[in-house]
Amino acid sequence: MKRADELRRQLAALNYRYYVLDDPEVPDAEYDRLMQELRALEAKHPEIVTPDSPTQRVSGAAAAQFGAVTHRVPMLSLRNAFSDEEVADFDRRARERLAATAEIDYMAEPKLDGLAVTLAYEHGRLVRAATRGDGATGEDVTANVRTIRSVPLVLQADAPRLFEARGEVFMPLAGFRAMNDAARQRGEKLFVNPRNAAAGALRQVDAQVTAKRPLEVIFYAVGAVEGALLPERQSELLALLRHLGLRTSSEAQRVRGLAGCLEYYRKLAARRAELPYQIDGVVYKIDRRADQEKLGFVSREPRWALAHKFPAQEELTQIQNVEFQVGRTGTLTPVARLTPVFVGGATVSNVTLHNMDEIERNDIRVGDTVVVRRAGDVIPEIVRVVLERRPKKGTHPIELPTHCPVCGSPVVRVAGEAAARCTGGFTCRAQRQEALRHFASRRALDIEGFGDKLIEQLVEQGLVSSPDELYSLTAQSLAGLERMGEKSAANLLAALSKSKATTLPRFLFALGIRDVGEATALALARHFGSLERLMAADAAAIQEVPDVGPVVAASVAMFLASPAHRKVIARLRAHGVHWADIERTAAAAAPLAGMTFVVTGTLASLSREAAQERLRSLGARVSASVSAKTTYLVHGADPGSKLAKATALGVQLLDEAALLELLRSSTRPED
Repeated sequence: MKRADELRRQLAALNYRYYVLDDPEVPDAEYDRLMQELRALEAKHPEIVTPDSPTQRVSGAAAAQFGAVTHRVPMLSLRNAFSDEEVADFDRRARERLAATAEIDYMAEPKLDGLAVTLAYEHGRLVRAATRGDGATGEDVTANVRTIRSVPLVLQADAPRLFEARGEVFMPLAGFRAMNDAARQRGEKLFVNPRNAAAGALRQVDAQVTAKRPLEVIFYAVGAVEGALLPERQSELLALLRHLGLRTSSEAQRVRGLAGCLEYYRKLAARRAELPYQIDGVVYKIDRRADQEKLGFVSREPRWALAHKFPAQEELTQIQNVEFQVGRTGTLTPVARLTPVFVGGATVSNVTLHNMDEIERNDIRVGDTVVVRRAGDVIPEIVRVVLERRPKKGTHPIELPTHCPVCGSPVVRVAGEAAARCTGGFTCRAQRQEALRHFASRRALDIEGFGDKLIEQLVEQGLVSSPDELYSLTAQSLAGLERMGEKSAANLLAALSKSKATTLPRFLFALGIRDVGEATALALARHFGSLERLMAADAAAIQEVPDVGPVVAASVAMFLASPAHRKVIARLRAHGVHWADIERTAAAAAPLAGMTFVVTGTLASLSREAAQERLRSLGARVSASVSAKTTYLVHGADPGSKLAKATALGVQLLDEAALLELLRSSTRPED
């Protein structure tokens, strides 16, 4: 129908003027009138409704889940700089690699604090939108992105066959405040900051919920493009985006050389509080795209772009009190309770003081006024005490408790260590609960179903005080717990029975010995071969284990020499917890000794954790990240960005079949 097409064109043009050019052509009432007319026409003639109609921004159907989208061109992260010196180094390296004899032109833009997205347009029409994800694969959020009014459903000008526009979805500060005010009036939970609110809104299962959130988007880059040549400069690329109807930052500016970058940074930092949205820094991109291609990439970062972060935001507040929390290994951590203060986009009311050495070094007292910073906009920390505001009366020093605040056991500070520890062991309720969580965790005894809430109930009701008592549980004792039916109890008891068959490395790790992680537990097991030999060893003998130093050796010897701990171990074995002794093998003689593996993706025949455990048992080191020192990358289905990084670094690749063959050939017959 002619009138409907005309209305769609009019509304698209008005959206372009309002959201992209920031130059409204008509009052809101006129826009609303045109929209109502189009809605009425489409309601009367459903056959004329098109997917790109302005009325179809909100999908009526809620998606069951988000699908995965593999990016045709990876969405890379940027290297961060926190000082002028780091920016100077970036500029120097770029000029050296380009053999530039003159200053380089850069495009400088605000670094928006939102969620990165990529939008694919085919023949000018929006067909897909995805989040950044891990850079290689993101979430399909097409239905939700279509609800954002600053996103054109159809590009304004003649568009290439395929055009991927990349930008940042964010929530303006005014919209964020209005949304929180409305939530406060309804008595609902408030959103923490605009970035989290934007990310949550974009990941709503129901796009109609997203449509009610005040989201906007600004574009700054492109991904895959087919059927057109891109401009030669980043500044011209931004102009192209704007020409196509895609909103770009009005703050973006071409600058000359290092001096221009730093001047732009200082000016924008001074205006940061005036901007209608949150930013956490500035992005510099070399303007000439030929220079960008020449510089290329390192790891997952382009050599031609840099994020210059603003200093973490700081605020003043007061220490109201200091409490000591007890961790799994008995470490007492002082935590300052603050007068709540909004800093770095979140309300901060607690901050760790790390240890007594830190408190004494900075002369921190209860009642002090302090500067609080969210380091990296994430972790709250106290920067300094404002001594000028310290009252003559009303403050008092922070003192380490002589006895555990949870169980009353003596607190000790080991010579040469900053940490203070409760000596209660399993008798300490705080340690007990954490110790049981650790004991039942997947990488330890792997007792399925024993989550935090269940363990909390078991401890609170006095049913379990040490790991061995888990195996004394019965269907009758479990029946009195919340949400514990007959079937659930049977499943838990079956999981307990299954967990009795384990390995020596897992058992040592499960005991929760301080400083003994999976790698150290494996090293101890391989060196001594049996628990009996390890328990008979003193600290000097334990220190002979490769990569075990005097502190860890003393910790292991002290733990295993404790009569209380020996009783728990004996009772565990009496309950049937068992493992096979392993052949004592010098680390250097292990088949895969000296090799470093990274496992990524989904393996069909065994879990990733099982593969890692098999590799460690053969002497290999298993790492979580790829580097030039990686020997092999083992990859299954959907390997993500690690595969690309390994390929770029020349790391040898193993698929699942090759891994299984390697494990078979490396395993001795007696194993």
